[in-house]
Amino acid sequence: MKKIAKLSLVAAVAVMGLTTANAQPLEEAIKNVEVTGSVVYRYNDNSNDTTAGSLYNGKLGADKKDLSKESSATNNYKVALGLSSKVNDDVKFNSRFVVGAPTSTGTGDAGFASLNSSENGDQNVGTELTNAYFGYTGIKNTTVNVGKQGLTTPWTVAVDSDGNEQTGTGILALSTVGPVTLAAAYFNQTNLNNSLDAKLGGFANDTSPDEDIIDAAVVKGNVLDGSEDIATIGAIVVAGPVTIDAWYLDAQDKFDSYTVGAKSSLDLSGVKLGIDARYASLSLDKSVAVALKDVISANGVAEEDNSIAKLALTAKAGIFDAKVAYAMTGKEGGLTALDNDATTTLLGWSITSNGKADADYWQVVAGVDILSNLNLSANYGNIQYIAAANSTVDVEEEEIYAQLMYKMSKNLNTYVRYGTYTKEASDNTSSVDINDDVRGRLQVEYTF
Repeated sequence: MKKIAKLSLVAAVAVMGLTTANAQPLEEAIKNVEVTGSVVYRYNDNSNDTTAGSLYNGKLGADKKDLSKESSATNNYKVALGLSSKVNDDVKFNSRFVVGAPTSTGTGDAGFASLNSSENGDQNVGTELTNAYFGYTGIKNTTVNVGKQGLTTPWTVAVDSDGNEQTGTGILALSTVGPVTLAAAYFNQTNLNNSLDAKLGGFANDTSPDEDIIDAAVVKGNVLDGSEDIATIGAIVVAGPVTIDAWYLDAQDKFDSYTVGAKSSLDLSGVKLGIDARYASLSLDKSVAVALKDVISANGVAEEDNSIAKLALTAKAGIFDAKVAYAMTGKEGGLTALDNDATTTLLGWSITSNGKADADYWQVVAGVDILSNLNLSANYGNIQYIAAANSTVDVEEEEIYAQLMYKMSKNLNTYVRYGTYTKEASDNTSSVDINDDVRGRLQVEYTF
């Protein structure tokens, strides 16, 4: 983190809360203020050659709107600024601002502002206050954060430079005793109603109902509306080269979940190896699952029991690197995360295991360093699952793409991706192609 070199008087007043009653010299006002942040620009271009595929509520050819993804080109922006001010020796005030969603369609998810360059003119974007909390460190090896902050759990993403974020108002405590770190948190309000990548009931799938039925489920209160109390406890243990963690989370009257994970890294004769294993289980309250099924239909995708087991292996030898990852979800459901980037699910570029029932998901990556700061990789992903619990429809998604990543400096990097994505569904009598895409992306990220 860096101290602010220059700050206008207006900004200093905003940050420090100065008034005529407690005015002080500008130099004193800003000397204990630190700033961090990120700037990300992303261009996405998707071209889908298939427009006739129809998969609705776990069935083929249903007379509902086509869920195929149309071609699109978007400019995406996200700018984040974190300000930290020392109040006294034991207390620090922290705030975070995100320039994201367009002003006319602010979503409260602290994600990208996505501007469709194929259909619309340029737009300005709005600013969200995502964090405003006090951090107390007056107890040895203990941190207590109170206020509006990121949800620091395995199911969520508290801070993300190039994605959406989960936030809430409450208290988080972390305390380290020897090799053990204990965590506990309670939030009485969150932005999960806006930031969820996967709604309860599997709405992350393209097999989900169209918007009017999703809206009906929201009206009935069958998905998280942000007012639920969220409580979590966790323990992280460092045992030699292995780090083990175990967590439990409860969302009031909605669901409870637990996860256990272990990861390790070692160096064998110049080959750096890594292993990361995790299991997670999420159980919807029965009333929620029943209500969701009632909203969707008798053959809906909402199930009480959801689970995932995943394993990732990485290797780095000289200029070469590789990764193999595998995830499988429960036969009833695989809704195990509140963000597709969370550690309790597995995400590729266009493929996620989150919300997919009875899934087998493979990822394979092979890369080479062309230069010390230039890496070229080939990426493959394939997932097979059933459209909904007890459905007779099988779905397969596959992506193949190349990625060129250039790290110009420590705080500036960019990558280019280009490849294909396909999705097809079949039952005992027929099959449909839902996606047959060519996809490209350019991203530039600057951090400070």
